[in-house]
Amino acid sequence: MRCLFGLLLILCLTGCSTRSSLEVDSFFMRDFSTPETDEPMVRMEKLRRLHGALTAAERNDRLGHYYTMHWSDPAGAGKGEIEIVFEYQQGSTASQVKRQWQRFASSDRKGKAEFRVTGNDYLKGGRVLAWKATLKRGGREIESHHSYLWE
Repeated sequence: MRCLFGLLLILCLTGCSTRSSLEVDSFFMRDFSTPETDEPMVRMEKLRRLHGALTAAERNDRLGHYYTMHWSDPAGAGKGEIEIVFEYQQGSTASQVKRQWQRFASSDRKGKAEFRVTGNDYLKGGRVLAWKATLKRGGREIESHHSYLWE
């Protein structure tokens, strides 16, 4: 029994110790209504994204896809510049891959990068169908995540 308990404890601790270097949160805002039937977190996120948009044109420019990447690389600090690359494909642009990126200082150990496909890019290009996010330090890939449809 003691051996089984020890093995279970080791499995739990090793399972908790693995932490991803890159985590991706996504939010899709297809309209700006905030009905009471929406989940409170969804309503809050819509209101946060719409904050400051006064005219109908400003509100329309906020429709689309939002991606937030939380990254962490404490062991690599000082070993090169951090780059987060966000690649995506949209419904109206077929197989064309579009890219956005953000860079951070080499001394940074963790941070947050936000990418958005909104405004004209969203209204003309359509919904994001597939995406890939890559964390690089000094040009070397550390980790990447992608959507189910990414090839």
